[in-house]
This record gives sequence, C-alpha cells and structure tokens, in this order.
Amino acid sequence: MGRHAEITLPWADGTHTFRLAWKQIIMLQEACDAGAFVILERLSNRQCRIEEISHTIRLALIGGGMVPEAALKLVQDYVEQRPPAENVVFARGLLGLACYGPGDEKPGEAQGEATDDASTTSPTESSE
Repeated sequence: MGRHAEITLPWADGTHTFRLAWKQIIMLQEACDAGAFVILERLSNRQCRIEEISHTIRLALIGGGMVPEAALKLVQDYVEQRPPAENVVFARGLLGLACYGPGDEKPGEAQGEATDDASTTSPTESSE
C-alpha cells in the first residue's frame, strides 16, 4: 500500500483492488450530497445512509481499476443484498484510507522508511 491509498483485499467473491482517488471522492460527495469527512464520520458512528456504504465501495472498486459495470454488479450482489452493518466498517476503512492515507507511513517518507511500529486498522477490522 502506498501513499496513494490503493489497497488489495479479499472481499465478496475474490481479491480486489480498492482506491478512492480525488476523482472518486468528488463523485462520492456528489452522490451523497455531503463532504468526504462528513460521510466518513457518519460511517464511523453508523449514522450513515445505506447508499453511502454502497457508493463508497463501488467507487473504490472503480478507482482500483475495475470497470464500472462490474463494480456495480459486485455491489448489488454483495452490499445491496446483505444487511448494511455487514459492509459499513469496510466502507469506513476505505474512505478513511483515502482521507488520511495509510497510518504506517509519514508524509514525505519513502515507502519502507517508517521507523515506528504504528499500525493502521484494516478496512475489514472493527475499531470497537
């Protein structure tokens, strides 16, 4: 995982690459009519609209290189057909990574130069 916040994780039917780049974050804000940090806060405290979960994951798949039609199909099958709580932590992790970058790297450091043992919560982990 680099500073550009791309991550490859097992999810749904396989292993997929996710990335919310600037373009996808703008699209997310427009789709949800809210700023990225507002959406992140709502995902974090589970006060979100369910479409914020699906939009976040779909756009992260597209940002990771998946064609939009395939991303939509995965989200329809593995997000919209499941209870919202099943994917809210995952969506929060993806958006948090996009907004803050990986927690184990300091801005300005080359990859692998971090000297402390700081860790980041995986998009699939709960911080509770």
